[in-house]
Amino acid sequence: MTAGRRGRGPRRVRHRLAADAALVLVAVAFAVPLVWLALASVDPQAGLRVHVPSSPTTGNFSAVLTDEITFTPMLNSLILCGGATALTVACAILAAYPLSRYRSRLNRPFMLTVLFSTCLPITAIMIPVYGLFVQVNLIDTMYGTILFLATTQLPFCIWLMKNFMDGVPSVLEEAAWTDGASFPQTLLRVVLPLMGPGVTVVTVFSFVAMWGNFFVPFMLLLSPDKMPASVTIFSFFGSYGTVEYGQLAAFSILYSLPVVLLYALISRRLGGGFALGGAVKG
Repeated sequence: MTAGRRGRGPRRVRHRLAADAALVLVAVAFAVPLVWLALASVDPQAGLRVHVPSSPTTGNFSAVLTDEITFTPMLNSLILCGGATALTVACAILAAYPLSRYRSRLNRPFMLTVLFSTCLPITAIMIPVYGLFVQVNLIDTMYGTILFLATTQLPFCIWLMKNFMDGVPSVLEEAAWTDGASFPQTLLRVVLPLMGPGVTVVTVFSFVAMWGNFFVPFMLLLSPDKMPASVTIFSFFGSYGTVEYGQLAAFSILYSLPVVLLYALISRRLGGGFALGGAVKG
């Protein structure tokens, strides 16, 4: 027994070192592209090699900070993603509430159908969607693209929202009904304030997924002045394989800022948990 225990100690150390080495390799694999991005953005002669520029400059940022390259596409992205996120969250709340509060034989099949619809590849339905948009005159329209972006994110958001809503005790709603509150008032004034972190998670998930979506706006929008930043980034890849790596890195940093700022603004709510705080006592 003593020899066996002695043998387990070095074995555990080896396993721990192997796991730490694997985690370090994964961390390096993620860190190297970010380091290249930061260095290439201030390198006037940036390439694919990671190196410290000999003469750092802000010329790459100056080159991309124009209405055509950055400001108009970023505004289009904010309109598309912001509008689609607001629509997705609102519809997910209205769909999750009856699924969470009312029991039915159809709840489980419906939720499984919703979950299955999240697995459908977007490329498999884009051709019929494109034909439908042409028929109903929604092609090359911002509101049409917003509707479809919201539709693509809605199934998984309903699933998430329903699970968060299940954590809010129904006795709180019953107490509100006893005091004369209606169903909409109960949802807005009792349920949603208590599941603020859940709504925040769904909002961030939806916005980030739409912010990086290239294929949908590329297919449904035709006018260059309506293209979001996720599509205009393609313009940095020139003909015959030439790429402006420095400007591409600078634009990528600017393109990532809205998502980083969004997370920074609402990070407190993500860690706040469900503020039930004794609401069901007494």
